[in-house]
Amino acid sequence: MVEVTFAQLHGWLVAFLWPFTRITAFFMASPLWGHSSVPNQVKIGLGALLAVVVAPTLPPMPDIPVMSWAGLGVMVEQVLIGISLGIVTRVMFAAVQAAGEFIGLQMGLAFATFFSPDTGANSMVLSRIFYMIALLMFLALNGHLIVIEILATTFDTLPIGLGRFNAGGFEMLARFGSTIFLSGMLLALPLVGSLLIINLSLGILNRAAPQLTIFSIGFPMSLITGIILLMVLMTDYQRFLERLFTETLFFMQDMLDTLAPLN
Repeated sequence: MVEVTFAQLHGWLVAFLWPFTRITAFFMASPLWGHSSVPNQVKIGLGALLAVVVAPTLPPMPDIPVMSWAGLGVMVEQVLIGISLGIVTRVMFAAVQAAGEFIGLQMGLAFATFFSPDTGANSMVLSRIFYMIALLMFLALNGHLIVIEILATTFDTLPIGLGRFNAGGFEMLARFGSTIFLSGMLLALPLVGSLLIINLSLGILNRAAPQLTIFSIGFPMSLITGIILLMVLMTDYQRFLERLFTETLFFMQDMLDTLAPLN
């Protein structure tokens, strides 16, 4: 007869629960797995599956009861690590969405918005198109597999029951938020600069010849020029996304190394 003791049950629970918490927190915060169209049952099931897979490879667990204040602290620690990684991936895709917002505003497409279920707010059509292309490109380059591999290696860099973090890692995460504006503006700058020159030229022409209906031809001209420049921009969009993905993945690893406490 097989007998299972309470200590064995507690060891199995600890080996599953704490990795499951970190993985699930990452899935909830990331834009790919945390999308509103993905059912919560799928997120929890995928997190449980990955927790079962990585559990045998983890270092020894701390001797901390689950139902204790120390166990609650370990749980919060896992949530913080998972959410931090999810925020990094969300910032990466937010930079692409910001570029679509900048271009749409300059082209006069500010009114072309619709409700986005993943953000819970209205988003521009160009922003949504850029986001979907970036998401598909991320999957095509196996970026999701690389992110899951980085998530699995976090248990070696930041073992369970670490107890403390290096505050410099969270400072890096806060500064990484500037990527939304920096990378988004770099992507949108060719179109924004060209359309700004057109708008300035139309403004000068309107002052020089007020009898001309400049504003009646300004919007079609900006829209047509923006579409043509957008076609040109798409030829270099893949290279921009590859660089953005590479920088984000390297930053993710650097942030994890920085979060480890100093000895």
